[in-house]
Amino acid sequence: MANVLSYRPKTGEIPTEPGVYRFRDANRRVLYVGKAKNLRARLSNYFAPLESLHERTRRMVTTATSVEWTVVGSEVEALQLEFTWIKEFDPPFNVMFKDDKSYPYLAVTLADEAPRALVTRTTGIKGARYFGPYPKVWAVYDTIELMLKAFPIRTCKDSDYKRAMLSGKPCFAGQIGRCFGPCSGLVTIEEHRKIVMRFVSFMGSQDRKLINELTQEMKAASAELNFELAAKRRDQVLALEAVLEKSAVVLRDSVDIDLFGIVHDELAAAVQQFVVRGGRIRGVRGWMVDKGLDASMGELVDSIVQTVYNESNPPPREIVVPELPEDAEALEEWLRGLAGAKVGVRAAQRGEKAALLATATQNAAHSLMLYKTRRSSDFTARSKALEDIQEALGMTEAPLRMECYDVSHLGGTNIVASMVVFEDGLPRKDQYRRFNIPESTDDTDSIYRTLSRRLAYLREEPEPEAAEGGEKRRKFSYPPNLLIVDGGQPQVEAAARALRESGVQGIQLCGIAKRLEEIWLPDSEYPVILPRNSDALFLFQRIRDEAHRFAITAQRASRKRDIGSVLGEVPGLGPARVKVLLKHFGSVAQLKQATEEQIAEVRGVGPTLAQAIYRHLRS
Repeated sequence: MANVLSYRPKTGEIPTEPGVYRFRDANRRVLYVGKAKNLRARLSNYFAPLESLHERTRRMVTTATSVEWTVVGSEVEALQLEFTWIKEFDPPFNVMFKDDKSYPYLAVTLADEAPRALVTRTTGIKGARYFGPYPKVWAVYDTIELMLKAFPIRTCKDSDYKRAMLSGKPCFAGQIGRCFGPCSGLVTIEEHRKIVMRFVSFMGSQDRKLINELTQEMKAASAELNFELAAKRRDQVLALEAVLEKSAVVLRDSVDIDLFGIVHDELAAAVQQFVVRGGRIRGVRGWMVDKGLDASMGELVDSIVQTVYNESNPPPREIVVPELPEDAEALEEWLRGLAGAKVGVRAAQRGEKAALLATATQNAAHSLMLYKTRRSSDFTARSKALEDIQEALGMTEAPLRMECYDVSHLGGTNIVASMVVFEDGLPRKDQYRRFNIPESTDDTDSIYRTLSRRLAYLREEPEPEAAEGGEKRRKFSYPPNLLIVDGGQPQVEAAARALRESGVQGIQLCGIAKRLEEIWLPDSEYPVILPRNSDALFLFQRIRDEAHRFAITAQRASRKRDIGSVLGEVPGLGPARVKVLLKHFGSVAQLKQATEEQIAEVRGVGPTLAQAIYRHLRS
């Protein structure tokens, strides 16, 4: 028996967020469902040496042929989703769950004179409204505890309520202000029912409208110096926010929808479909899409929906997408023909569906990252990409070493250029470099100056021991087969001028323009167009994006150091206010041009501090 499982994912591929994972066998049957606060840390335990695993765990991981995961927003969401999928898939290696009737519900007895909230494991109470089931009984009590802060409705037993109403003495919860039931004398039966209905409405819809109303009441009370009421409204808002966070994965019991999280770049799109039936996620499907030329999000949505649904797989009554396509009405009409009923296509902006769509989108983003990483690390794909680049650019040999350059700045200040290195199609991060450009007229000038400095190292090979850090300089002086600049013809011509003036021979040069992903060569009237789904274009895009990321990171770090060093000596100006100033003005250079009055307008900076900053910058 092999000690390493063939389907084991690379550690860096597994996210560190909370989530739910599934082990499947060769027939795609789900063998085990589990939850984790940190997916990477949890899954690593399953791929320890086989002899160290428990016998049942060892049998499960050796029977499985794949593992997959879904990221969620919190541990409670993971718990709820785990419960749903164990009920859905009945995995043989999980501890068997009992019948639904053994799981706790939150019930509100609307048929009673004064409705009460209670925890129950039965669903036969006449006229009651149920919420759940919940995976653990503590989850129900936790929800009630939070909700009573916002809606102090009755929770006492019927016998206690009747005794209190007959005696005129409130029950214990009424005495301590935990219940606004009629026995407390604070509200009438009708007023209590109104509070109950707000409780039920919020639990059913999870609508943020009530939170917004309470927030406005809190602000109004604070403005009127009624701090007691403001604190009460604050506690209510926090309680409802906590309930929303705990309920993000589970929708209303009557909800049947499909949600599509989509994340895309110029070449590919990742799709995550969440199938919600009866208010719970019953299935997740993910796949990659090779994009057509300049396909927008709306066009992707149109294409994906038409691909997913057909006569044998009709759509539900509602489909939630990131953005509506231009022909949304025609798409709905087509879906209606498949479903035999009205189908709505919606772009969720707020509420529970938007929260679940955000979770699906988060998973799609991870899938896209994973796809790009795996495609780049595939030896066959890399070899094919390098051969195609060689052929497309007319090179005599494959570009085994490529260097890509990008420039980042903020309003012409804090200019930083990046150099990233790919060898054999893979990044060599130990050989990345940054170039600080003191001042420049535009991006083409910055590219010219950056490459002039870099190419100077290729005129003469320095000895490793020539200076301290000689090994680093020797690596920097390796000649690339291909120089790539981020940009079109103007940037390529600036780079070509630096290459000519350096006198260095044997290096191919090109640029990649972002809008249409065109490859530009020096002195060329027309760009080279690579197939949209080719490994060559994918590799070009990855190295360009890596150069852009590295430049942005370096520019931000430089900007923070710049403003921190200049303003750090001003008395009373801490890191938080420095950050606000940076966000407002963008750079120290722009801040120096501001007047005292303009500086004083910044949030948290008054006239006295503005005067100190103004004088310090001109001292």
